[in-house]
Amino acid sequence: MLVNKLIRTGLKFLGRPYVFNAIPSQTKNFDCSSFTQYVYGLSGIPLPRNSRQQFQIGLEVPFNRLRKGDLLFFTTTKRKQKKGVAKIGHVAIYLGGNKILHTYREGKKVKISDLENYWKTVFIGAKRVI
Repeated sequence: MLVNKLIRTGLKFLGRPYVFNAIPSQTKNFDCSSFTQYVYGLSGIPLPRNSRQQFQIGLEVPFNRLRKGDLLFFTTTKRKQKKGVAKIGHVAIYLGGNKILHTYREGKKVKISDLENYWKTVFIGAKRVI
């Protein structure tokens, strides 16, 4: 199943460092959207480069209908006062079971986080591209 392949691929990069505005199409380091772009691309699903562009594709999914492989979008401290798509500052891959696979902030690495804590409070929306 494509979604399981995609998740297995993403998990191979656990621990890779976060670098803001990471160069696309390489695996030495990632930012949130270069990570999703790379992982989905390896599964044959091309994504635009940044999280705001990624939010503009796919089918909108309500929070209570999330499935493994959905893209989840969040605001950030710097963007929370903005309007519309400009509020988006982060993207992650939904793993199911209220877990997300993502990378964010200098000093952090690709990791699995619990969606129910902080991330749920800054959730903007979800898109299905698979």
